[in-house]
Amino acid sequence: MAGQLPGEWWGFVVLGVCAGIVSGTLGVGSGTVVIPALVLLWGFGQKSAQGMALAAMVPMALIGAVRYWKNPEVEFNGLVVTLIVLGAVAGTMVGTELAARLPAGLLRKSFAIFLAIVAVRMFTASPRSEQSHLSGQTGVKAVDPGDKNGSAAQRE
Repeated sequence: MAGQLPGEWWGFVVLGVCAGIVSGTLGVGSGTVVIPALVLLWGFGQKSAQGMALAAMVPMALIGAVRYWKNPEVEFNGLVVTLIVLGAVAGTMVGTELAARLPAGLLRKSFAIFLAIVAVRMFTASPRSEQSHLSGQTGVKAVDPGDKNGSAAQRE
């Protein structure tokens, strides 16, 4: 099987290790590493690279999710995950249909623009407060009824 692979087979293993480290550390989909590498380093077409990245992502995502779920410092809300999965299943059906219909060059450029926008946004945006992520309220001040001494305090 290794003889059928373009280039050196070990390069794909190294790519997998890099994708796993980036995915596990930063929580990003492995596609941000795998797709550019397959297209730019190994010459795969954009659609082929996207398909292979999605297939490789499944075991990495499952292992990563379980390890984060076991981490006591991580809030893992099953309802939020379920709702995201429901939307993602529908979105994946639409997205794969779009990918099949769009020219590969347009898909590659769209992917690059998406990565650039996300990078700029992540670099420049202020994250929302952890306490407000489910309530939909940001920056709302709550009044603490008071401590043992009976003094009221404001907290964010």
